[in-house]
Amino acid sequence: MKTTLAVAMVCVVALLSISTPSMAKNVRISDEQIKEQIIQESISSYSGHCPCPYNSARNGSKCGKRSAWSRAGGYSPICYKDEVTRKMIDDWRMKNGNR
Repeated sequence: MKTTLAVAMVCVVALLSISTPSMAKNVRISDEQIKEQIIQESISSYSGHCPCPYNSARNGSKCGKRSAWSRAGGYSPICYKDEVTRKMIDDWRMKNGNR
């Protein structure tokens, strides 16, 4: 199921990246879509192999407690929708011109 979530996030990113600027100005992206985008951007910015517990390690096993999200200190990626705050959504809208 978590793989399905990851695939869905990649699809959302792909769809958002191919939309034309005129479409982006006329269509308001939902908060749920923005949450997925914020999570994807956070995961993409992590240079390691295990940003979130549901990601897979190089050997194919789940990262689980070995993930950056699970470890105290250091980089802490955003992995779940309930971690995305209203301020993060508003900031994303301002940064990306989608009010």
